[in-house]
Amino acid sequence: MPNSSSVSEFLLLAFADTRELQLLHFALFLGIYLAALLGNGLILSAVACDHRLHTPMYFFLLNLALLDLDFISTTLPKAMANALWETRVITYEACAAQVLFLVFFFDAEFSLLTVMSYDRYVATCKPLHYGSLVGSRACAQMAAAAWGSGFLNAVLHTANTFSLPLCHGNVLDQFFCEIPQILKLSCSDSYLIEVWAILFSILLAFGCFVFIVLSYVQIFMAVLRMPSEQGRHKAFSTCLPHLVVTSLMISTAIFAYLKPPSISSPSLDLVVTLLYTVVPPVVNPLIYSLRNRELRDSIRTLLEYTHRQQIHV
Repeated sequence: MPNSSSVSEFLLLAFADTRELQLLHFALFLGIYLAALLGNGLILSAVACDHRLHTPMYFFLLNLALLDLDFISTTLPKAMANALWETRVITYEACAAQVLFLVFFFDAEFSLLTVMSYDRYVATCKPLHYGSLVGSRACAQMAAAAWGSGFLNAVLHTANTFSLPLCHGNVLDQFFCEIPQILKLSCSDSYLIEVWAILFSILLAFGCFVFIVLSYVQIFMAVLRMPSEQGRHKAFSTCLPHLVVTSLMISTAIFAYLKPPSISSPSLDLVVTLLYTVVPPVVNPLIYSLRNRELRDSIRTLLEYTHRQQIHV
């Protein structure tokens, strides 16, 4: 019985059979990737360069933008290269690295979203204690915990997945290496260990999601008591899209990892995967920049300064 060491490469999902459609997929992914790079890159630059944005909320936003860039860069560049060069191959080592970074950045981002909901809860519901509860040291510790927990979880899942013997070929019905697709190739009952590890991770993620929802419920209740209609509108316009994107991210990820084989199909798997790997990194910058006047003003100032520098050059 061949094991994982006999598999030197995997074949990823092909988007189309014709060259024209392959180039169309390449152009579509390139546009999405550039939009994510631009949006998150502007947020990173604005927060790093503008001292007025050196606050806990924007510190967490900077971390979120960095995670979004890393997250989308784990999958789309390889998918674009495969579409451009008419290949489906990914090496065993590259596949393992892709799984490691995908789980790492996803888990770290969801942990950070939990921290950000706590930050907004304290700022809205306990403003007098904000400085003591969310100081610079606490911010650094919470951000480090989010990154660290994501990395440890990623190492656990990657080690479990790639220690399994594989004897059902090397074809993955996905455009990147995803744990459920690799488990389908296993021919050992040992894969149940990884299944239980996934269930445990999903329970933890669901617990974080419940915390996020409860935090926003408290925020909404506090906002409804505000005398200013403008303040209520600002809070709702920022918090509701954030909650929607977070809900989409966790629900589609859970569905991708726990859906029964009877309803699995390449097209459904592709749509669900795009919803939790591609949509959040592209949409998050829009939510936090278009609806945040301070950030919009900082980005505008940054772009104007860059334009003036180019003119002088």
